[in-house]
Amino acid sequence: MSDVPELRGGMSELALPFVIRIERADPPTRTDALEAAARAVLLILTDGRPEWADALAAWDGQRIRKVVRRARGAAWTRAREVDGLDVVRGSAELRVYPPVPVDDWPPDLARLQVGGTTLEDPEPPAPPPPGVPLVLLSPHAEMTTGKAMAQAAHAAQLGWRSATPAQRSSWQQAGFPLAVRDATPRQWDDAAATDAPVVHDGGFTEVEPGTATALVLLP
Repeated sequence: MSDVPELRGGMSELALPFVIRIERADPPTRTDALEAAARAVLLILTDGRPEWADALAAWDGQRIRKVVRRARGAAWTRAREVDGLDVVRGSAELRVYPPVPVDDWPPDLARLQVGGTTLEDPEPPAPPPPGVPLVLLSPHAEMTTGKAMAQAAHAAQLGWRSATPAQRSSWQQAGFPLAVRDATPRQWDDAAATDAPVVHDGGFTEVEPGTATALVLLP
């Protein structure tokens, strides 16, 4: 993964892989999964491992694609053996990996399913904590949980890009606290009218190209 010219010059784009653990008997809640994905992209971007640096730089310089797959049981055990970073958020266990070509995933990840990532919250999530970045998902874009996880992660990444050095430092030192919530139409319209970074989807799955799917509000 360190040969950036080959990655950039190849026929394939890069994608950031996520694997979310979804056991039949005890699946994670939707909000925990969304927030785990949003934190995961920030954690891997700032992890600092030299063996990941070239791949992350190459991916971050392209169209920043993310793909969420699901695993359970032995498949989750195998997924954890692939070089990556574990992220736990409440009931959600997720692993994020350094970027890979979209058509050349590690075998233990490539065989995992993309579909079936529809999760629920048994109770409405609590109000977002004050003073933390807030990712809002558009009420106008219908998405599975897996798709929404990728969009929440993308919004968090745009928030990191737009933050000042001081904001970045304090956010990272605090462990990247954040909240992800579904916006009401009024909340979305009010937030979109500001200069908040907005995710416009590439249209590879579920929504039309250019659809505004998520945004982030920095404190």
